[in-house]
Amino acid sequence: MIARCLTLILLLLSGFITRAQNFMQQTEDHRTAYKQAFLTDSHSPLKKEDLALLRFFPADSSYRVKAVFLPLENPVTFKMPTFDGSSKDFIRYGVLEFSLHGQRQKLVLYKSVSLLNNPIYKDYLFLPFTDQTNGSETYTGGRYIDLSMKDIIGNTIVIDFNKAYNPYCAYSGGYQCPVPPAENNLKINVPAGEKNYAGKKKE
Repeated sequence: MIARCLTLILLLLSGFITRAQNFMQQTEDHRTAYKQAFLTDSHSPLKKEDLALLRFFPADSSYRVKAVFLPLENPVTFKMPTFDGSSKDFIRYGVLEFSLHGQRQKLVLYKSVSLLNNPIYKDYLFLPFTDQTNGSETYTGGRYIDLSMKDIIGNTIVIDFNKAYNPYCAYSGGYQCPVPPAENNLKINVPAGEKNYAGKKKE
C-alpha cells in the first residue's frame, strides 16, 4: 500500500515537473520570437544591439490565468488617448473577470477600429493594463497583452501575464502608443512579463 502511494506521488511530481518545464520552454520561445520581431519590423525602435537590454521577470505559471469572458452588447467606438497626445479609435469588446493570487480582478478587452477590415488582424484583441509595478520595476505607462477572438473558448479565455510587453513608447519617442484606460488599472503588483527597458530611451 505504501509503495503504491509512493509510486503515485512520484508520478504526480513527475507530471508537475514536466508541465513546469514545458511552460518555462514555451515562455522562453515566446520571448525569443518577441525579440526577433523587433528586427523584422521596419518601424521598430530597437536594433539588434539593443535586444540585450530587454529584461523580463522569471516565468511564473501562477500569472497565467483563466478568465470569464463577458461580451459587451451594442459596443460603441471611443477614442483611446495615446502618449503623444493624439488618440486612436477602439471598441470596448468585452469584460474579463478572473482571480489572480486569490484576488478578484476585472479588465476590459478592446478591438482596434483601424484593424477591423484588415484580414490579417481581424481577430486581434487588445488588452492594455497598468499595475502597481509601473514606475518602479515596469514601464511607467503600463503594458500590453495581445489576444485573439480565437482564444475565446465558450465563455473563457486564458490571460498570460508572462506575455505582457512594453509599448514602443517605452523605448523611443515618436510613436502613437495607446494609454491604458483607467478602468484597466490593477491595484496589485503583477511581476510577470516584460520589465523596464535597461537602455536609454531614444528621442
